[in-house]
Amino acid sequence: MTKTNNYYIVKEKALPEVLLKVVEAKSLLDSEQAITVQEATESVGISRSSFYKYKDDIFQFHDNTQGTTITLTFSMDDKPGLLADLLKIIAKYGANILTIHQSIPINAMASLSISIQLLKDTKDVSKLIEEMEQQQGVHHVKILAKE
Repeated sequence: MTKTNNYYIVKEKALPEVLLKVVEAKSLLDSEQAITVQEATESVGISRSSFYKYKDDIFQFHDNTQGTTITLTFSMDDKPGLLADLLKIIAKYGANILTIHQSIPINAMASLSISIQLLKDTKDVSKLIEEMEQQQGVHHVKILAKE
């Protein structure tokens, strides 16, 4: 029986510190010239064995997203202009809107799904989602799918 890889999208606050430090060490290796793995791991405070154990299994979300489609789901207040505000955020970050579906509001709450295509000029997706979550009237934003 072949075991398949399962992938998860996890918020940073849910990750063990060692995984965050592996990402930090990888970032150091990518950004600085003539730095060794030993120097990068010492700099972030993890062992080389921890780095090598996890380095191929953790990536920052926005590193590999160009050309992909992300479907986001929202729970939000039925408030005039809120959808327009969310669309402005997507435009500000340079993503392409593919589909929008909003349910009929029930008890002044609406469900929304938006599929966006990430382009080469799309800015940090994590910050895009964070900015959407902070909008007045948005109760939660979840990544439903990434293709």
